[in-house]
Amino acid sequence: MDPELVFFNPLDRSVHADPYPQYRLLREHAPLYESPLGFWLLSRYDDITAALRDPRMGHAMDETAVMLKTMVGPGTITIDEFSRWMLFRDPPDHTRLRRLVSKAFTPRAVEVLRPRIQDIVNGLVGDLVAVLADGGVADLVEGLALPLPVTVISELLGLPAEDRAQAREWAEAVAQALDPIVTEEQAIRSDAAVMALTAYLKDVIAQRRRSPGSDLLSELIAAEDEGGHLGESELISTVALLFGAGHETTRNLIGNGMLALMRAPAEMARLRATPVMIRPAIEELLRYDSPVQNTGRVAKADTQIGQWRIPKGQPVALILGAGNRDPAVFDDPDRLDVGRPDVKPLSFGGGIHFCLGAMLARLEGMEAFTALLSRAPEIEPATETLEWRPHITLRGLASLPVRAA
Repeated sequence: MDPELVFFNPLDRSVHADPYPQYRLLREHAPLYESPLGFWLLSRYDDITAALRDPRMGHAMDETAVMLKTMVGPGTITIDEFSRWMLFRDPPDHTRLRRLVSKAFTPRAVEVLRPRIQDIVNGLVGDLVAVLADGGVADLVEGLALPLPVTVISELLGLPAEDRAQAREWAEAVAQALDPIVTEEQAIRSDAAVMALTAYLKDVIAQRRRSPGSDLLSELIAAEDEGGHLGESELISTVALLFGAGHETTRNLIGNGMLALMRAPAEMARLRATPVMIRPAIEELLRYDSPVQNTGRVAKADTQIGQWRIPKGQPVALILGAGNRDPAVFDDPDRLDVGRPDVKPLSFGGGIHFCLGAMLARLEGMEAFTALLSRAPEIEPATETLEWRPHITLRGLASLPVRAA
């Protein structure tokens, strides 16, 4: 092990395009890497899994706020707003907030959404197929990967259709602040988006108080009114998190997954010929190019993770994308194999913070890939130059133009 062989710069554009060679260096030479940017990185599957499950690796609000401030630099972010997000809370607050929201994401509740998801997918894929049939170029991100989850989570929350585009722009700017390091310009943009999204949600909540519906937002308001221990600031933060996380993961799963399949045409043909493989294929696509590349923790006490000792107070980035390519767990990990057995990707985190919307994202992904592979012609990228969004935590394409092969 030689940390001197590694310099991991997550802001490098080449890392955005393909982080996996850098991840390999981390795993092989510095599996616990002290970044000069001010935090530690874990990159091996077993170490990440242990950290995700260890209650000493937490999200205490004051420590999280300090971590964000020291990593942002001269810019400012509304730390108070972020500290209220369920994502950044430890028990008992995390337990209380998660319990209030979790009933909307049980297997039964998600399955009820399947017919509506299929309707949305069929409409969007139909439009894409029409463009491709005419010999045109279709953008799989703008045409499917983005509008599908935005529509689903907006309808689940009861957000008006006419507001979704603006809310999506705010949520995307806020999502940038989830990165462990951001530029001053990004910090200022995120701060403005937090304030704008907060003001918007206050108005929507006020309207829903006057005229409740059958949506999740109305249920959360009712829980607050009935003494469910959900303050208005927590209500706003929870809805902002659900909307933002509710479309980012699915968007990236579909975009990254379709690109991976087009780059491995034998695997795409295999899945097209055997559609019952879609469930394990989704797990492999999540593993191969994870929609979420890392998550953060703070050591609340001196903590032993495998052979590594993490000192109290140290922020740690758990590189999920690196763990998903760990050869100690996955044979030939840089190869896409849609039939790979018993895949347990780290893409949705783990432990008490395991992503609430994981089942919904999987369902949306399954319906989207099934429709595309059954209805669309064989497709290929329409350009060799693809633009990856400049995120560190979230990995996804800005666009994915395709044409009939």
